[in-house]
Amino acid sequence: QVQLVESGGGLVQAGGSLRLSCGFSGRTFSNYAMGWFRRAPGKEREFVAGISWNGGRTSLTDSVKGRFTISRDNAKNAVYLQMNSLKPEDTAVYYCAADLWGSGQKVVAAVYGAWGQGTQVTVSS
Repeated sequence: QVQLVESGGGLVQAGGSLRLSCGFSGRTFSNYAMGWFRRAPGKEREFVAGISWNGGRTSLTDSVKGRFTISRDNAKNAVYLQMNSLKPEDTAVYYCAADLWGSGQKVVAAVYGAWGQGTQVTVSS
């Protein structure tokens, strides 16, 4: 069974940066594409970023392009989300998710079979 644990969230001022980490255990990490999603208060969960099994393909939702970067380290069984130039509208609980044999391009949450517990990111104006 896959287990995912996010860390790195916190409170930051607008324009600041945070780096989220997600640790993976329980299965072979390189068999999984990984994604980051977020849920803001009163809103639906939305796709933020995805990455293929070897990091060769990445995808970002339009609102974070140029500010966020997704990466992974298969030797450390970890995926990261570097968030720069943060805006108050980035405030949300951020979740990492795993998609067995996936492409890292899928934006629909239902295709991801494992989820972390989430980490809160709050951006103050």
